[in-house]
Amino acid sequence: MTDSETCLQGSYVALEPLRHAHVAALKDAVHDGELWHLWYANVPSPDEMAGYVDAAIQASDNGNMAFVVKDLKTQKIVGTTRFYSVEPAHKRGLIGYTWYAKSAQGTAINAEAKYLLMQYWFEVQKANAVEFRTHFFNEASRRAIERLGAKQDGILRNHQILKDGSIRDTVVYSIIASEWPVVKNNLQAKLARLRTVANPDA
Repeated sequence: MTDSETCLQGSYVALEPLRHAHVAALKDAVHDGELWHLWYANVPSPDEMAGYVDAAIQASDNGNMAFVVKDLKTQKIVGTTRFYSVEPAHKRGLIGYTWYAKSAQGTAINAEAKYLLMQYWFEVQKANAVEFRTHFFNEASRRAIERLGAKQDGILRNHQILKDGSIRDTVVYSIIASEWPVVKNNLQAKLARLRTVANPDA
């Protein structure tokens, strides 16, 4: 469903197709907060980054698509996100493998990145649904997904064995096409408020 050359750009972020040339910038981004130490998140260490990027690029077929997230204010790469497990026949897929440098967390970057992805997914690709999954104990991720307007579908118990050997219960959320207009309006309002705070005299 997706195009390997697709670029999505907003006011705060640009989502560009992931390339091998991004490895160094992603190493810098992941050092900001040493994100790979978060046991409940699947974030690569600097030493794992080249393999992580290579695997993501190799998986970019059948509608799957990996992006780097560029902060337009600083022009720095601050993380990654992707469409994965896409099912073109059913017009649905997942958004995930999302992580951001610590300095980018709590800003407008995630809200706008998700807005751009879902706008493309529902309005260009005419998808039926988008799914999000996260670790049961990743409270920050769960709250962020819920703030988007996603509804919890259920919990996959003992779903994955993580690299530290622990077993992950995965919480599954989704947004369906009929819900997108309301989700879109809420995200647009949120981004408008953030722009007002950033530019009070504008």
